[in-house]
Amino acid sequence: MQFNEIWDQIVSTALSMDLWGIAGFLFGLLAVYFLIKESIWTWPFGILYVLVSFVVFWQARLYGDFLLHIFFLVLNIYGWVYWSRPKDTTKKEVIITHSSTQQMLIMFVLTIVGVFVFGKLLLAIPSQFEGVEPPALPYWDSTTSILSVTGMWLTARKKIDNWYYWFVVNVLATGIYFYKELYFYSLLYFIYIGMAIAGYRAWKKTMTLNS
Repeated sequence: MQFNEIWDQIVSTALSMDLWGIAGFLFGLLAVYFLIKESIWTWPFGILYVLVSFVVFWQARLYGDFLLHIFFLVLNIYGWVYWSRPKDTTKKEVIITHSSTQQMLIMFVLTIVGVFVFGKLLLAIPSQFEGVEPPALPYWDSTTSILSVTGMWLTARKKIDNWYYWFVVNVLATGIYFYKELYFYSLLYFIYIGMAIAGYRAWKKTMTLNS
């Protein structure tokens, strides 16, 4: 496909977005923006993004994504509460920390297991529901989904290594959506790659200042 055709599809998709799609797009960008700024506002906007996504995924009959976003809703609420109540009462906010080597290893192993299990679940869905077509790229989809769950958990705990997961998710999603010829979403996640890099650098600077 030529670049002009790709660009035309991006513009066409953007123009055809309904109110829910536009709201989800804006809330998602604002949630990431406030996360980079370490602002607690990332959580209410994250919750709004998830609530809008419920509507979008239900209307599109993407029930796997719908169920996955239940976890995202819980983690957004947890993150909001956790960031609001720093354990160190001498500080106004939860400080950024890095996971220990043991914690990182445990999270990595759990993530790999989760990718395998969720991939198997996606493959099993067509056999359980008549008329449902086999999923495209089930293990790639499972990888981005489970990495996102891990990233959300680390974000909620204000661990700087959350940005590693988001970077990988965004790179993979950019490629997956481009392969599926969903060029608007490929472009969106390409933008998220830059935001993940900016987020890591901003958080790293804060950690250095607080050390």
